Amino acid sequence: MNTEKLFSYGTLRYESVQLSNFGRKLHGAVDSLPGFGMSKVKIKDSSVIAASGEDEHPIITYTGKSTDSVDGMVFEISPAELKKADSYEVEDYKRIQVKLTSGILAWVYVHVESIELLS
Repeated sequence: MNTEKLFSYGTLRYESVQLSNFGRKLHGAVDSLPGFGMSKVKIKDSSVIAASGEDEHPIITYTGKSTDSVDGMVFEISPAELKKADSYEVEDYKRIQVKLTSGILAWVYVHVESIELLS
């Protein structure tokens, strides 16, 4: 089966969000992403709020600082599930591929403004 790696530091780690989006509970491994810092973003999409139970979600931005790191989980999901994750994330987030502390290449959702910083 073709799988994708997805790094989550926020609500995609919640069982309720996983069941709502993927119809199953994901199993993953602890990992981290260097060079990024975390903040919060206000969520306005009622379906996203209903799935997570929160109207503020964590969001990460590229800092480039070796002292900055974001902890999370890396999951193996199908390409179809990755598209479902894309649909769940609001317009403030953009999916990019990154190298985790473990050396694993994974997709992660970052603040859309990070795209300019990474260019």
